[in-house]
Amino acid sequence: MWIRKPSNLISKVLSPAVQFWLRSQVEQVETLQIYIQGSDRQILGGYIPGVMLNSCRAVYQGLHLQAVKLTGENIRINIGQVLKGKPLKLLEEIRVSGEVHLREEDLQQSLPSTLLGDGFKELLIALLDHQGMTEPEQILAQYDINWQRTYFSQSCFTLQGTLIQNEMTFPLTIKANLSLTPPQILQLSDIEILGIPELNDSSIKDLSIDLGSDVAIHAFQLDTEKLVCQGELLIRP
Repeated sequence: MWIRKPSNLISKVLSPAVQFWLRSQVEQVETLQIYIQGSDRQILGGYIPGVMLNSCRAVYQGLHLQAVKLTGENIRINIGQVLKGKPLKLLEEIRVSGEVHLREEDLQQSLPSTLLGDGFKELLIALLDHQGMTEPEQILAQYDINWQRTYFSQSCFTLQGTLIQNEMTFPLTIKANLSLTPPQILQLSDIEILGIPELNDSSIKDLSIDLGSDVAIHAFQLDTEKLVCQGELLIRP
């Protein structure tokens, strides 16, 4: 049972501390709601049975997220320091479950972020390596990559950019169908890469990407308007 205001301790001390900590993790957020479960005795012992978070239009490390809904359980925190006005810290890793909504325009706004740009470059390196290209990382190091546009369609993702080398530019396009094999395998099929001079064949073999043991995705939806992802994530202190 989720309780919004179970005690003065939570409403007057802990909830503002959690909100302050979360807001410090993002560059901006339009709305942020936090619901905390637990008795005073549990909280004073540094234990929170559960937390539910809802946010709209948040920006995290340059990533624009339309909506985020998260639930965490069995949380250990430094309550003694929080009561003295110190920042909240996690003392143990927790597994958080939830749902993230991302529109096409959100992803477009996120393209300048280092986090997303590096992720796309790592994906491109993995695709070229999977195709059998020799030393793809060294080849791409010759270019500056400027990601410019993304498109969603039914189960299909298109990424456009420009490769820049000295004063020469090469239009770059990556297209792929995306699907999920729960909980950790992302499948890319019907892959096509256009614009890399060193790549002789634009059709790339299907690729499976293991997202790692810290991630478990239960549902993945991609259509012409948005991407919706439901799953779990391990958060470490």
